[in-house]
Amino acid sequence: MNSTNPIPKTSRWISYILQGLIVLMFLMGAMMNLLQTEEAISGATELGYPESTVLYLGLILLASTILYIIPRTAILGAILLTAWLGGAVATHIIHSDPLFNTLFPVVFGVLLWFALWLRLEKVKGLF
Repeated sequence: MNSTNPIPKTSRWISYILQGLIVLMFLMGAMMNLLQTEEAISGATELGYPESTVLYLGLILLASTILYIIPRTAILGAILLTAWLGGAVATHIIHSDPLFNTLFPVVFGVLLWFALWLRLEKVKGLF
């Protein structure tokens, strides 16, 4: 936090709440993949991913999410999660999925960065 330009308490709390919700969603997805639930496997295979990749996708998502949680690595985590969401958008476009399915990862990505923008001067400087 920059002492010359303090972040308002409301902005900081909104940021934490948004980041918490985002992290919960990503952790839920990662755990489903790591546990190789029927839903995770069927969802992946329906979208053209081999069943053998579900575990690896879960590991990548978990690692990226953990990086996003840690304050020192939050920006790196956000970059990796943005790449993850870009892959989701591409997958939905390739399969001609409904517009909602395609836009959901985009909105999620915007919220992911907005949560950091609310409290990190570095991120505000990027945008």
